[in-house]
Amino acid sequence: MASPTKEQIFDALGGVNEPELHRDLVSLEMVKHVAVCDGIVAVKIELMTPAHPGKAALRDAVVSAVSALPDVNEVNVEFTFEVPGSTQEQSVLGGVKNIVAVGAGKGGVGKSTVAVLIAWGLRRAGASVGLMDADVYGPSIPKLTGLEGAQVELVPDPKGRTGKDGQPVARWLPPEADGVKVMSPGFAIQAEQAAIMRGPMISNVFKQLMFDLTLWGDLDYLVVDLPPGTGDIPLTLAQTIPQAGAVAVIVATPQQVALLDALKALEMYRKLNIDVIGIVENMSYFIAPDTGAEYDLFGKGGAAVAADEAHVPLLGSLPINIAIRESGDAGTPARIFDNGDNATTTAVTEMVENLAARIMVHRANQAAPVSLTISDD
Repeated sequence: MASPTKEQIFDALGGVNEPELHRDLVSLEMVKHVAVCDGIVAVKIELMTPAHPGKAALRDAVVSAVSALPDVNEVNVEFTFEVPGSTQEQSVLGGVKNIVAVGAGKGGVGKSTVAVLIAWGLRRAGASVGLMDADVYGPSIPKLTGLEGAQVELVPDPKGRTGKDGQPVARWLPPEADGVKVMSPGFAIQAEQAAIMRGPMISNVFKQLMFDLTLWGDLDYLVVDLPPGTGDIPLTLAQTIPQAGAVAVIVATPQQVALLDALKALEMYRKLNIDVIGIVENMSYFIAPDTGAEYDLFGKGGAAVAADEAHVPLLGSLPINIAIRESGDAGTPARIFDNGDNATTTAVTEMVENLAARIMVHRANQAAPVSLTISDD
């Protein structure tokens, strides 16, 4: 039985655009394998994130383009992924490809909860993920992730480095929850104990935990839950991550006053050369479980207005929801994806996918480093 050639299939795929990057699959080198036999075509496409929001549409476009060729009876599409990241020269964490800083203009907007949902959503999509709790004063990540009282394992430095005394340097293996590597100062501070430290001390603790002591290994994404506000502490901590090619996400609530707070936080990150890839509106609405009616308890549209004024996308609007509160109290974020109500699960998943897509676009748009070559001519 006749079949199209691989060249014909590649030509057809050259007319299919990646929906987020708006370039064809062939020029992006996303077509990794093509096989054809007896009218059955198999195509392997390598995505730049496992949490791609347009997989279904992309699959349909590939099937449609290849099916239009003569003598094609069936088209099978397989997706793999390879997450791009900052270059080795940019990254100060070695195997960590992308650092996602989650910030807010003020406290009480659910920033830590959103950071956890981002980490869990990316992990459940298939990415390797870490979560760094940078709130030394009030670390809540151990509680939210079910890791209260977790023990951090000490291991020898894999590079064999030694200290001034000649003894091997120890590194910390972050405990894991549902496959997410988690590090927090809360593992060293009892829940009822107050952390009494000035700004420089906090900055030093953060730098040691994130960059020096924790053995993160290879990660597609490291989500960093930064303290809220634009004061000395969040500013100092945020200053330590631009060189690692970090991007930032701002969490806000729907009130119009949230516009001012979100824009202040956004401006701080931009001044630190951290690209803000979007805003998440948390506690956006409430759906009554008995009637299904939707109520805007905190007003409507503040984060959307902030995103529009700042020329960044609104990544998603998350409801105020009993399931989210219960999962946070119980330290079981997986319940939002497994047993949460459909509206909440859909809203969280869409937010994570939109965020992953913005990171993908950000990496793809980064200019290649310019090299200068001097010849003897």
